[in-house]
Amino acid sequence: MSRLRSAMQRGKSVVLENTEVKKSSNKKKTKATIKEEETSEHSSYHFFNDLPEISAYRSHLLQWYDQNKRELPWRTVAMTEPDVNIRTYAVWVSEIMLQQTQVATVIDYYNKWMQRWPTVEKLAAATLEEVNQVWAGLGYYSRGRRLHEGAKKVVSDLNGQMPRCTEGLLKLLPGVGRYTAGAIGSIALGQVTGAVDGNVIRVLCRVRAIGADSTGPAVTEALWKIANTIVDTERPGDFNQAMMELGARVCTPKSPLCSQCPIQTHCHAFRKVSIKQEQDSKRLQSKLASKPNTSVVDIENCSAAGSCNLCLSEDWDSKQGVQNYPRKPVKKAPRVEKTLTCIVQRQRGQETEYLLTQRPSKGLLAGMWELPSMVLESDLSENKHGDLLCTMMQRFLDTLLGTDSFQFVGEVVHILSHIHQTYVVYSVCVSDCSEKEQEQNTCWLTKCALQGAAVSTGLKKIMKLYDSSSKANTRDIKRKLSPGDGTEKQSNKKKKLKVVAANGGPKQLSLSKFFSTSKQATKTKSKNT
Repeated sequence: MSRLRSAMQRGKSVVLENTEVKKSSNKKKTKATIKEEETSEHSSYHFFNDLPEISAYRSHLLQWYDQNKRELPWRTVAMTEPDVNIRTYAVWVSEIMLQQTQVATVIDYYNKWMQRWPTVEKLAAATLEEVNQVWAGLGYYSRGRRLHEGAKKVVSDLNGQMPRCTEGLLKLLPGVGRYTAGAIGSIALGQVTGAVDGNVIRVLCRVRAIGADSTGPAVTEALWKIANTIVDTERPGDFNQAMMELGARVCTPKSPLCSQCPIQTHCHAFRKVSIKQEQDSKRLQSKLASKPNTSVVDIENCSAAGSCNLCLSEDWDSKQGVQNYPRKPVKKAPRVEKTLTCIVQRQRGQETEYLLTQRPSKGLLAGMWELPSMVLESDLSENKHGDLLCTMMQRFLDTLLGTDSFQFVGEVVHILSHIHQTYVVYSVCVSDCSEKEQEQNTCWLTKCALQGAAVSTGLKKIMKLYDSSSKANTRDIKRKLSPGDGTEKQSNKKKKLKVVAANGGPKQLSLSKFFSTSKQATKTKSKNT
């Protein structure tokens, strides 16, 4: 009996151990596995599974791209540059510049950049101020700083050799994320990997009818899975650029050109629109004929619709058509800020100089030059501006200024991606004084030098307002001082009126005066005849 009991206890413990092992193995499932399981439920509708369809998709897209692609400088370098290091560097620069910036804007900046720093070694030898100066006006200034940091890292840590694979680009270069690494890897290095940017997100969401929030993790993973599945293995760089080109020129956010789309036959969204239109037409016909409609075509839908985290969560909007895909989350309202800004100028010989201060090396507009400024509290009265300006000037100048020294210029609105900025602009002219010695981040620049310095678009707007207000003030002064502007005529009229008034005012003529004049004129006329 004791042996039987001990055997039973051993059996129970083995069962318990097996159960614990199963539980622990379930716990060890990675997040990637869970995500794959979540997305695999929808593969029958939202994913590509048919190899002939994938092959046709690639063929149609690349054929269109070969006939319609734009000639862009970075594409030329990617196709013609034999040195893989220069080629990778050139594509890296273009991809960083193209982040959230239109192609037409980037072209000139890219050409100037590559003329000045054609290799990663030359960029690494530049100063951050030089980089900011070339980048000025392109926006999102941290991008230029990260390019500079990355170049220095490549030279110091990698012996001047750019990473040779997508994983290396992602891990070793600051500011390079999943998309940028995929784009550089496929275009410059021929790596077979997808590249999912904003244009590609829109194309894939429409092609596979993905209507959920395009920024959510489930949709993001699904799109990358699709991109890596359909990328052409022989021409991965061209394929990824073709997807981007299609999104930029045909499958646009508004008014897409579906009739010109080379992959129209593969697009679930287009098919859905076509069938909806056919259904509506048949329903109308059946109502007019007073007969029930029995031949309405069914729309192919996701089998898990309703519980699928990739499908539209809202009702279909017939007015939107293919623009039902993708649905984007409501953007956060930008932060509203008011900044007190002062244009400080001094005269040096024939030149007028302006005081500038340099922003910190990290954060918004890092390392850029700006006018002396400070963020205002939302409930601050305008009467306090003078005191704040005096305090601010004490930080930079070795002379004290009174509140009546400052002249209000106006307000400038400058909208950044996340900040709605209003600059409250004042100006002040100072005598021949200099900035305080301890202030190392200040300088005086002439107007010509200011235009070529590393300054933001906001500062350029402020100086434009200041120039226009200065010209307006000059015109007003000239009008007041000019003798030929009608001032003399008006004063002469006033003098005449005073003389008339002194003589008793204007006299009224009698009626007989008018008649006598007319009679005299008649007599003169008869004599002449």
